[in-house]
Amino acid sequence: MQRRDFLKNSTLGLGATALGVSTLGVSTLAAGPLVSPAAGTLTQTEAAAVNTAARPMIKKSLKYGMIKEDLSLLDKFKMLKDLGYDGVELDSPNDLSEKEILNARDKSGLELPGVVNSLHWKSPISDPDPKARTACTESMKEALRACKRYGGTTVLLVPGVVNDGITYQEAYERSQAEIRKMIPVAEETGVKIALENVWNNFLISPVEAARYLDEINHPLVGWYFDVGNILRYGWPAHWIEILGKRIMKLDIKEFSLEKQKNEGLWKGFEVELLEGDCNWPAVNQALVKIGYSGWASAEVRGGDRKRLQTVSEKMDQIFKA
Repeated sequence: MQRRDFLKNSTLGLGATALGVSTLGVSTLAAGPLVSPAAGTLTQTEAAAVNTAARPMIKKSLKYGMIKEDLSLLDKFKMLKDLGYDGVELDSPNDLSEKEILNARDKSGLELPGVVNSLHWKSPISDPDPKARTACTESMKEALRACKRYGGTTVLLVPGVVNDGITYQEAYERSQAEIRKMIPVAEETGVKIALENVWNNFLISPVEAARYLDEINHPLVGWYFDVGNILRYGWPAHWIEILGKRIMKLDIKEFSLEKQKNEGLWKGFEVELLEGDCNWPAVNQALVKIGYSGWASAEVRGGDRKRLQTVSEKMDQIFKA
């Protein structure tokens, strides 16, 4: 086999993996050195080309609330673009001028890939009060329309909460019923409803989460996978492999099981990206396996320009792992 044939076949094999097809050649590449039997070891440039093809293609975003600089909206967007971000996610509803948002988007070149519903904790769609459920559902409908105007593709929604006053079965049935009420507006706008795994005592198994979505059975309803949130009770790669094409976007954060154990549950989040217990190479491998090539949004401690630059750089390191 000549070097050019090896590169061609390797790239094709890696592309097949991105489509969910397993090949012996790709497994060999992942496990060992890049060597062609006839041509010898590949050059660094050639090896880099193959390794790049093996990584998920990720567009970087972050949550708007992470920005702690006293700047105009346009200057904030320009700063993010300068720091290497491709987009930023806003809450919906928010207190910003839509005209100003669209102007900042267009002049900075920063994308608005999606929005986060800001009522799903205060009035969850599992709430026993029908008025509370309706309030969240109506806010989701407006968020879907706002996201369409922004040029985004998803609205993040927490799919209900289970607690002493809300049983698991009630949360399951009520939340699915409310999501079905949102679907006509999702169809009208083309914007997707992306359910996130959070510490809400609900849908805490990837098999159950997949079944929940499959029962709704609509292409505009999927999953917004939060990598760090899972570490409390599971392994991110397992969730990625099971949810597969149901994953629409990613939230990126870290978690330390040691800090959780020694300092308290919520302290687990107080660790820098790449310094916790997330196995990022395994996450990347799982993303490649399911063919994911979309957005990843940082949801970590924000700050000034220097802090946001650090987050951007660490995200680059994560997806090179």
